[in-house]
Amino acid sequence: MKTFLTIFGVIAVLGVASGIYLAMTLSRNGPALLTAIDRVAGGNGGASELEVASTGSHPAQKLHVWGSEEASGEKRPVLVFVHGGGWRSGDPGTYGYFGHAFVPKGFVVVLAGYRLGEDGIYPGMLEDTASAIAWTKANIARHGGDPERIVLAGHSAGAYNVVQVALEDRWLAAHGASPADISGVIGMAGPYDFAPFKRDSTIAAFGHVDDAAATQPVNHVSADAPQMLLINGEKDELVGARNARLLARKIKAAGGHALTIIPEEMDHNGPIVNLAAPWRGNSEFFDLVSGFAIAVTSEAGDVATTRDDVSVPVQDETG
Repeated sequence: MKTFLTIFGVIAVLGVASGIYLAMTLSRNGPALLTAIDRVAGGNGGASELEVASTGSHPAQKLHVWGSEEASGEKRPVLVFVHGGGWRSGDPGTYGYFGHAFVPKGFVVVLAGYRLGEDGIYPGMLEDTASAIAWTKANIARHGGDPERIVLAGHSAGAYNVVQVALEDRWLAAHGASPADISGVIGMAGPYDFAPFKRDSTIAAFGHVDDAAATQPVNHVSADAPQMLLINGEKDELVGARNARLLARKIKAAGGHALTIIPEEMDHNGPIVNLAAPWRGNSEFFDLVSGFAIAVTSEAGDVATTRDDVSVPVQDETG
């Protein structure tokens, strides 16, 4: 009852008439709405936007750095988040609630953009993601971040970007870096095995590639891949949970480490909704995600991966 009243109150403050309208709005510009709701429901958690930087000549090649408003001499671990949108839409600047969520957990947060549509077809999205990581490694110390403790995270198309860059050496190698520089990867609702290309979005972004298999994360697993947390809702009809399960299985078979979280009632947008206030305070989902990021950037640098799936009964709030 308390959760319902909190959500209803936040929606009322924003002038949103109903949960149905909320769901409709989420489908158009969900991250901006989630950030607005998050700000009202949870505050900024002491987080603020510290810098907007360019990583290339294209307007979409940019990133937003979020950190603590209180300066500290201790270097913080870094979370680099890459947005989804079918490789054709999205703006990292609308995901400010990731800063509100993870900065209070002790992170510096980098929200990374990449070229979209025709400008960002394969391999453009991977080149840009690698550039954002390289920028972070070279520059994040001036914002209190530790360049030796970087976690990558992404949702949907962004999850593909970060997972592929973390598995295939050549993207970071172009910047004098390697997947070994990454402490861990969080993939949320990501497609990792989607060839042959059948959807409009994948045809547009990858249809010109002669060797489709080379574009698939499942074909680049290795024992020395960064530790991964792969999240996919059981009710995700856009990107099936088989993607997370298959990739985790292949990584483990190769001798690497991967853990899956498969929330029973979660759909495609559920992972990013459940990281925004008020939802992140009403389930164990945020604790699991932030706990992984904290664990892989700790001194021990390890997480338990004894279970194939963690089945989390998180209720999706998008309608």
